[in-house]
Amino acid sequence: MINDLANATDALALLAFKQQIRRDPVHPLGTWNDSLPFCQWQGITCGRHHPHRVVAKNLTGLQLVGPLSPFIANLFTPFLRVIDLSDNELHGQIPQEFGRLFRLRDLNLSYNAMTGEIPAKLTYCWRLRIISFSFNKLAGKIPIEIGSLSRLKRLFIASNYLTGSIPTSLGNLSSLTLFSIGSNELEGNIPKQLGQLRNLYYFLTYENKLSGTIPPTLFNLSSIAVISVSANQLSGSLPPNLGVTLPNLVEFYVGGNQFTGPIPISMSNASRLEQLDLGSNQFSGSIPTNLGRLGGLLRLNLEDNLFGSGEADDMTSLSSLTNCSFLEKLSVVHNQLAGALPSSLTNLSTNLESLHLSENQITGSIPTGIDNLFNLIYLGMSFNLMTGQIPEYIKKLPYLQYLNLSYNDFEGQVPQEGIFKNTSAVSVIGNRKLCGGSPALLLPTCPSQDSKKQR
Repeated sequence: MINDLANATDALALLAFKQQIRRDPVHPLGTWNDSLPFCQWQGITCGRHHPHRVVAKNLTGLQLVGPLSPFIANLFTPFLRVIDLSDNELHGQIPQEFGRLFRLRDLNLSYNAMTGEIPAKLTYCWRLRIISFSFNKLAGKIPIEIGSLSRLKRLFIASNYLTGSIPTSLGNLSSLTLFSIGSNELEGNIPKQLGQLRNLYYFLTYENKLSGTIPPTLFNLSSIAVISVSANQLSGSLPPNLGVTLPNLVEFYVGGNQFTGPIPISMSNASRLEQLDLGSNQFSGSIPTNLGRLGGLLRLNLEDNLFGSGEADDMTSLSSLTNCSFLEKLSVVHNQLAGALPSSLTNLSTNLESLHLSENQITGSIPTGIDNLFNLIYLGMSFNLMTGQIPEYIKKLPYLQYLNLSYNDFEGQVPQEGIFKNTSAVSVIGNRKLCGGSPALLLPTCPSQDSKKQR
């Protein structure tokens, strides 16, 4: 009798969920009827030791539309461990009744349209390992009670409308490996208590309104592989020993803040680094000549800073990057870099797709052999002081789609035939000594050979 009652409770809770669904275009709930035992309904898993009790509910990516029924919490609490309803169109509030599922381990509601606040009663589910609410419309503050979930390993609450500050209590999540709160409206400082998360692997707080400095305790977490604090209002400088204390760093994004000071020389000690984004800050000084030790570097973004001294050897610092054989993107746009481009620039990685050198004080000509970078899609050298002719060997770049050489002192005829025919966007305006026959390039027609002889 008890088993029959328990079975009926599970079935009724599932049917209550189904009843709330307004649209079921893929028809996963079509199997939820009396023709099959509920343990055979799509997305439902029953236990091995308790074969008639639901332990998991996985209905991800099925375009379901409707609110979440609080009756889901009537599933017998000692058994339900996984709820994955991600990537649907569910809306309404997260039921407070979820707090009754004290055996729940994984709760994933990401990529829906959930509103309201994160229920503080979720912390009654003390076995939770994963909370994933990213890409919803949740508002309010992060409950300080979440800090009591000592088994929590992954906290995904990015891309919502959360406000307030980051609770210092989150520093008690001793098992946490992934911390993702980006794309919200959080304010205040990054708590120094987060430096207690000794197992942390991902730290993602990008696109908020956070201010102050990155606490030194965070830079001492040797386990971290990814740090992304881009697009905040953070300030201060990077610690000189950053590459030593974060030896496992793979991705480092601090762009769009107010950081100052130099790039730490020790950055090259983070030998696993693949992505380095320092763009749109106020970093200054020279670009370290040892960045070439980062053999696995894929993308280097130093744009919109104060790098360079205005001296003739500023650009030589890029020579070491020839050792980065996997480099795909390099940008030093809008800095104070001066001097001619080194000939070694043509020995950069053949994987290079984007080379952004605009808005500096670069002099000299385009280096011979630029066609060695045969995978280039974007080449930008505008708003510099470059001279000489536009070389014909640019036509050997088979994938080039965007070429911007505007506002320099290039001269001579633009060799359009065969060079720009496969290039969808070309700009050479502002070069008063250039000529060419294409009206699209806004250049005067070059004089004929006969007219040159007459002169």
